Amino acid sequence: MEQKLIFTNAVGNALDNLVDALDAASVTIITDTNTLRLVLPLLQADSRTAASARIITIKSDDINKNLDGLKHVWTGLAEGDVTRKSLIINLGGGVVTDLGGFAAATFKRGIPYINIPTTLLGAVDASVGGKTAINFNGLKNQLGTFTEALASVISTVYLNTLPRQEILSGYAEMLKHGLLDDTDTFASLLKYNPIYPDFESESLLPLLRKSVSVKSRIVEADPLEKGPRKALNLGHTAGHAIEAFAMKHGKPIPHGYAVAHGLVIELVLSHIRLGFPAETLRQLAAYILENYGAFDIRCDDYDELISYMRADKKNSTPDEINFTLLHAIGKPQTDCTAAPGQIGAAIDIYRDLTGL
Repeated sequence: MEQKLIFTNAVGNALDNLVDALDAASVTIITDTNTLRLVLPLLQADSRTAASARIITIKSDDINKNLDGLKHVWTGLAEGDVTRKSLIINLGGGVVTDLGGFAAATFKRGIPYINIPTTLLGAVDASVGGKTAINFNGLKNQLGTFTEALASVISTVYLNTLPRQEILSGYAEMLKHGLLDDTDTFASLLKYNPIYPDFESESLLPLLRKSVSVKSRIVEADPLEKGPRKALNLGHTAGHAIEAFAMKHGKPIPHGYAVAHGLVIELVLSHIRLGFPAETLRQLAAYILENYGAFDIRCDDYDELISYMRADKKNSTPDEINFTLLHAIGKPQTDCTAAPGQIGAAIDIYRDLTGL
């Protein structure tokens, strides 16, 4: 069944209408410790569904998107006598929609669920497309399913509760979608200022809707990631390696920041391998440096970063490191492999572009 996407800042009303149409036996909201405090009271004030729902809370932050967090949710569902005619609502960022979606997909062989993303990253990425996952064995999203939500209610109404870093984390995924779409979309994203005090959540909604439409169009053409959907991995082979590296060394960074740096590295590879325009590469690198800073990579770190890339779930064999690269904006090429020497050269250029 195709996931329904609802773009509105009247979130409570949209949720009540969805639940009324489903006639669910019971409703459980899965949230995290941050959303419990900052967002749930706002939704409960606007929605009779949320006001009467049972609540299961997980710990915030990606490090808790693991088997222990999943077991906690499963236990809460069992204690709440949840059945296959019940409904789960995932209220939160990507950690909640990823883990909550996986819990819904697996508990009693599947319970319908709705996503209400409360972060920009969750709205533009994790809540759309049906991927559910948890981290395992120190690696990102190693266990999961393709199970679409019945609906995602996408808004900007809760974004003002977020720190600057969280807005930028989601905006990196929007930049990725712009690179996959066309030059006008990409240019509009470079012109928009997502930083306080200029940022205003209502003005972001049209850009967010456009960005989600890019992803949903790709997902509809390839729901199980057999071909064109692999384009959405742009920036993520290098990005996931950076994210895992940072976590291993006790200096975790937000997922979107890792993707931002991964985009620069993979556009360098695109330039080397496919002739991606150097001027566009410089534009992106300058934007990333200004807004996300530089990720401090030393020469001694290359082997460890490449080892994380070898472990990426997108690879067919441990000897091949798989990337999505670009010939130009809007012209991706999936299933590109690169040798360690080429990856090292791309990291060298990334360091030059970011002044390391």
